[in-house]
Amino acid sequence: MNLDDAVSRASAALQRHQRPDGHFVFELEADATIPAEFVLLLHYFARPNPALEAKIGVYLRDIQGGHGGWPLFHDGAFNLSASVKAYFALKMIGDDIHSPHMVRARAAILNAGGAERSNVFTRVQLALYGEIPWAGVPVMPIEIMNLPRWFPFHISKVSYWSRTVMVPLLVLMAHKPQARNPRGIHVAELFRTTPDHIRDWIRGPYRSGWARIFKHVDRVLRVIEPHLPSRGHARAIATAEKFVSERLNGEDGLGGIFPAMANAMMMFDTLGVPENDPRVVTGWQALHKLLVIDGDRAYCQPCLSPVWDTSLAGHAIAEADGASDAACAWLRDRQILDVVGDWKLARPDAPPGGWAFQYNNDFYPDVDDTAVVGMLLHRADPDTNATAIARARDWIVAMQARDGGWGAFDADNNHEYLNHIPFADHGALLDPSTADVTARCVSFLCQIGFAADHPTVARALKWLRAEQLHDGSWFGRWGTNYIYGTWPVLCAANAAGIAPTDQAMARATAFLHATQREEGGWGEDNETYAGAPPGRYPCCTPSQTAWALLGLMAAGQANDPAVARGISWLVTAQKADGEWDEAPYTAVGFPRVFYLKYHGYRLFFPLMALARYRRLQNGNDRRVAWGF
Repeated sequence: MNLDDAVSRASAALQRHQRPDGHFVFELEADATIPAEFVLLLHYFARPNPALEAKIGVYLRDIQGGHGGWPLFHDGAFNLSASVKAYFALKMIGDDIHSPHMVRARAAILNAGGAERSNVFTRVQLALYGEIPWAGVPVMPIEIMNLPRWFPFHISKVSYWSRTVMVPLLVLMAHKPQARNPRGIHVAELFRTTPDHIRDWIRGPYRSGWARIFKHVDRVLRVIEPHLPSRGHARAIATAEKFVSERLNGEDGLGGIFPAMANAMMMFDTLGVPENDPRVVTGWQALHKLLVIDGDRAYCQPCLSPVWDTSLAGHAIAEADGASDAACAWLRDRQILDVVGDWKLARPDAPPGGWAFQYNNDFYPDVDDTAVVGMLLHRADPDTNATAIARARDWIVAMQARDGGWGAFDADNNHEYLNHIPFADHGALLDPSTADVTARCVSFLCQIGFAADHPTVARALKWLRAEQLHDGSWFGRWGTNYIYGTWPVLCAANAAGIAPTDQAMARATAFLHATQREEGGWGEDNETYAGAPPGRYPCCTPSQTAWALLGLMAAGQANDPAVARGISWLVTAQKADGEWDEAPYTAVGFPRVFYLKYHGYRLFFPLMALARYRRLQNGNDRRVAWGF
């Protein structure tokens, strides 16, 4: 095993992807849903693009599963909602419904209960095309925009991603527009029951008693919504339009995420905003910016990840003793110092100082990105970056939740009852504290000098200890899954000076030892979010192997044979060009609903693990010196 050669080739491979201005951005892939919705959006506006749609069609056919439908991730199980949208898009593109792949898809959809049993967002899409009546979606009155903050449901009580998607959607649900649909494409064949005859659109299984209560609330709202005062209705629509317009982000779009951008475009259209309005012109540019076109194949990304990619790449390059100056300079220029975002409602006294995930998303800086960027800037040059680090520190400290942890974008966004309203059948309306984000905040604060007994850190460590699961792992909210959740907590414990012999540390490393595969690496299935055994997958993956290794090394086990075996697997799996292949998805947007594949993960993390192992083996101290 030539470790030096592996590190050199991996570092060179990663740096080949660096842009001239110093930043990195890799593809961010989801499932069939986003590219299918892109096609449907074009036809909603009667703006078909046959050449582009043909390429998206190639992509959709390529990722169709052996079960006949479409999964939420590589080799995943059939998913009804993704399959309904993919089928609809392919039919819109021009695929013959009698062709074998369409026959198999239709059979799988009908066998799963038909399109009528798809999720709320899919049913909204179907209502926009007139495939189902608007009675098929939960009632969400636009008057929600007029509610006071103390009310049990307020737009500030849901997560940033829910907020930016819902606000323009409320306008659509108020006006109930119909897609132009110039080719007159419909999908009546996907329903087991004629939509006009369905009376139980909103039904179980219910996750709690709250859901049954909210179903009755929905029934009441259906009766009273048409009789709500017109003055309040108009004021609510104006408030929604103002909310969206203030947060458009230019060519990076509302919230920087496709669903919000698409809803905003349909909202403007519904309100009669002309096509030459700058908001509309720029909105189309933002949507097209998400496209990945590669030869005869194309898909639409859910968002772009340049700040996340650049900060992770910078850490990997720094660990390999490379120069990260250009990446740091690019990141430093993107710190949000003047815009007061939605987080201000929960933390009115907090000074801005975070980073967003995307190129521009100033209203919604990301706590996780801010901690990771802060650690990189501190490692690279604490003096030059002192002001940026201090602003990041102050914002992160202010964003700590009352429970001691951190969410990704908001503080105390944990009104769990809202995950049981009929609209939230995806169960991901909120942004509560998570172990992975909390751990990285602890790592950042400790790296810049906070002690374990500092009140902010002590509260966070107490919360993390309480969140440890019986098998020693932590749940991974933003990556797959228990391996991802365990790795940053071990890094945080190390940064805070907690001894490897600590019971929590020992239990966590035992989990990683128990889940190591015979080949030497690690892998974990996204089905673990649906009850599959934690930390297991039919094969090893480069990114998850690296996470496990980084966790074990942070826990003082650099000399353990398990680490040597994992390093050996990474070296063996490395290709001649210095990169690694990784087909499985190893990240998550919303558990059980929306999964992600960061195309850079197969490069950042293996390099970081190999370089860190080399550093620890060559040095006199086996303790990891950095928080990340």
